[in-house]
Amino acid sequence: MNHKFVAIEGVIGVGKTTLTRLLQSKFENASVLLEVFEENPFLAGFYQDRDSLAFQTQLFFLLSRYHQQHEAVPQALQKGMLFSDYTFAKDELFAWLNLKDDELAMYGRVHAALGEKIPKPDLIVYLQADHDVIMRRIALRDRPYERDMDPNYISQLAAAYEAWLSNVQDTAVLTINVNSLDYLSNLDDLDHVADLIEKTLAEQAPSRPPADMPLTLLQNGRLPDFQTFHRQLDSRKGFDPDLFFNYILLTEEMGEIAKELVKIWGDGKRLVADGRSAKEAHQLAIESHRAKLRNELADLLAYTLKLANYTGIDLEKAYLEKMQKNIGRSWPKERTLPVRG
Repeated sequence: MNHKFVAIEGVIGVGKTTLTRLLQSKFENASVLLEVFEENPFLAGFYQDRDSLAFQTQLFFLLSRYHQQHEAVPQALQKGMLFSDYTFAKDELFAWLNLKDDELAMYGRVHAALGEKIPKPDLIVYLQADHDVIMRRIALRDRPYERDMDPNYISQLAAAYEAWLSNVQDTAVLTINVNSLDYLSNLDDLDHVADLIEKTLAEQAPSRPPADMPLTLLQNGRLPDFQTFHRQLDSRKGFDPDLFFNYILLTEEMGEIAKELVKIWGDGKRLVADGRSAKEAHQLAIESHRAKLRNELADLLAYTLKLANYTGIDLEKAYLEKMQKNIGRSWPKERTLPVRG
């Protein structure tokens, strides 16, 4: 239980961030990941005019939350428990409320693609409170960009949370009514919440792959089996088979690989400047980035397999035929090393 990911969720002003900070002290080696609101340049205008700035606000939050969680969550979980005052998945909930038609469709595709790379929480703690309690707490904290907030929007948001969390199937949800709780001033209230979290995590069954997910296909180590695995995974998860969309995701992975290669290049140059040999510097730079590069290359292969599936191409057969042709090809001189006598 020492390396669990717990996300605290609830309507604006219900006390997510306060509880998240306080829980860190109740669990050994726990880390905290807090959502950043103030950096969103569209947020204040959004609360005044939701229709005109909804898409910009949502897209900024989506990318911000992705960049924050993509690396921070796995790194934190290596050290111990992680408490966050938001989930990546809930971003889509706000989109349902604020976007429509083409904007919502575009947002949904981007959210689904990015969400594949974000670890899901082991437990969502949903803080529930009455509407008047929430509005009072929002007024008390008096954030400038929340002063013009429409109370009806908070009611709609609460209803959306209830609908969303009642249908969550792959993550445990613990609902706590916080109308009368004051975990900031009352240590007993904080202990009560911490005990509920600890008990719920202890009751969870160990995570297992779905029974109908044939992971043995991956152990066979052949491209046709990999393609079959992705067909079944895509069908189960309902992934979008649009060719252009998946090509964009593939190029995103290429960009991530390029970033790691740039880091390797830069680290190698610095190590040479510090007196290392070029060969040693190169190897040390690769070692420091191999794990991340390994993950990104695996993602690149996954999207290559997907594109092959969506176009009906047997990738193993295509690869063998192509390599047979390449054996007899003549290559440009710039692609080869000079011959040394």
